[in-house]
Amino acid sequence: MMLASERHQLILSVVREHGAVRLADLVERLGVTAVTVRRDVTELADRGLLTRVHGGVTLTRPRGGHPEPGRAASAFGPAAHGALVGMVAPSVEYYWPTVVQGAQSTVAATGGRLVLRASSYDAAEDRRQITKLLERGVQTLLVAPATSGRGALDLLRWLGSLSVPVVLVERLPPPELPTLALDAATTAHALGAGLAVRHLVSLGHRGVGLVTSRSSPTSRALRTGWRETIGSLGLDTGAALDLDVPVYGSPGWAQEYDALLDHCLRAGVRALLVHADREAIGLIERARDGGIAVPGELAVVSYDDEVAAASDPPLTAVCPQKHRLGAVAAELALARLADTTERPVHRLQLWPTLVVRESCGSAPESALE
Repeated sequence: MMLASERHQLILSVVREHGAVRLADLVERLGVTAVTVRRDVTELADRGLLTRVHGGVTLTRPRGGHPEPGRAASAFGPAAHGALVGMVAPSVEYYWPTVVQGAQSTVAATGGRLVLRASSYDAAEDRRQITKLLERGVQTLLVAPATSGRGALDLLRWLGSLSVPVVLVERLPPPELPTLALDAATTAHALGAGLAVRHLVSLGHRGVGLVTSRSSPTSRALRTGWRETIGSLGLDTGAALDLDVPVYGSPGWAQEYDALLDHCLRAGVRALLVHADREAIGLIERARDGGIAVPGELAVVSYDDEVAAASDPPLTAVCPQKHRLGAVAAELALARLADTTERPVHRLQLWPTLVVRESCGSAPESALE
């Protein structure tokens, strides 16, 4: 008699092959009762590996998309009009430009103006730039400050003491400051890592490695989500490689990437979640030059979806809703500025979406007939 785990793998294999399968066909294929099949597919759906539809199952597919720019209405209360809003971003070259655009469009829609300053993931520089904005006369602040390292706690305490409203963007206070009363808008990066792992598992992979290029708040959150998802799905922990590489294009990067790919192949790991796009593109480049077929011999999912679509092959990617994040942060700031009543702290978290392209070899969607 077939074990439940064997039935689950067979169900996933059939759905991968056909894209969508009727429950009645699974009953006949497995030789078990309809009750057993419904229980099996329910468990797989609960784990995020399949999607239940009327009369059958399909591969799990991403939902959602990019928000429309320029949204002016706020779900958080009346918005202040004509406000001068300051924003400090840790970079204006990668990831953050779209966040800034989301905030700018929202502020402009209310007749206000956004004033941007760039920092460098350094608490002292963050404080200097924020001080300049306060001297400029901004009425509220959107800030992505350093939350770890030297001076970070003092910076956050100072932000909490300012007379103007402050909204944290892609940051939360660390455990050392559990009651710091600052609004925040963040992305559920750990959940995004889980989306990537579940997608790869639904395609038949039992070992999924994580590749990061630097220590950042996003990398830490991805590592947490990756580990939790591997544990919850009962994956092979011996194939759960946690790897680090130099930034793509830095001195010696090619040799390091070659060594990583060799390590993965020797360990039997054929699926990787990579942060971020440029490192994923670099790995695919080195794999191709080394005779490793992507997606035939190695499946890759990138995180950030900045330039993933331009890869060869195009990269399946987890896409944080960056424009909407900036818009939500600005809405929070403008609503707090306009609200003269006692207002609770708001902590908003947006889910990223999974954009399926060619780098994982996923089967095309097909509808039930």
